[in-house]
Amino acid sequence: MQKKIFMAIAAIAILSTQVQGQKFYTKSGLVHFFSDAKMEDIKADNNSASCVIDASSGAMEWSLLNKGFTFESAFMQEHFNENYMESDKFPKSTFKGTISNMSAINLKKDGSYTASVSGDLTMHGVTKNMSTTATFTVSGGKISCSSKFYVKPSDFNINIPGDKKDSISNNIEITVSGNLQELKK
Repeated sequence: MQKKIFMAIAAIAILSTQVQGQKFYTKSGLVHFFSDAKMEDIKADNNSASCVIDASSGAMEWSLLNKGFTFESAFMQEHFNENYMESDKFPKSTFKGTISNMSAINLKKDGSYTASVSGDLTMHGVTKNMSTTATFTVSGGKISCSSKFYVKPSDFNINIPGDKKDSISNNIEITVSGNLQELKK
């Protein structure tokens, strides 16, 4: 009887270690931003964000090229890159953080899991600490993650010209999502 209990505990420990030692990634994560504006809503998508998550430590890193955002209007895209994000000077935006409750997220079992995420968001050459929640969904062995949070352009020294201040929201909605796959060694 004790041998069976020991074997069951050993099997559970081995399976947990296998999941916890894994890394997951995407190179095609979606970052969408939206600004409610009086004249016209401003929205853009970047479908080439990269993300790596270490299931053993909960470490998470997102990265994207600012010029990867596409807008409905070429005019908006040009202004975004030249006047607001200054994408030639600040080509990347990143988030480096940790999922503090990674042990509560079972990436091998179907379900929806809420993650507590905190870390450093760097945009336009400015790094700010932030905390938010994310949702991990596991279905049929496929893993996806998503999060929604808000940023203020002024917090990242993104200057909005006086004649545009009333046209752009002070809180920009950012939605991040991705389908993750296991990083094979």
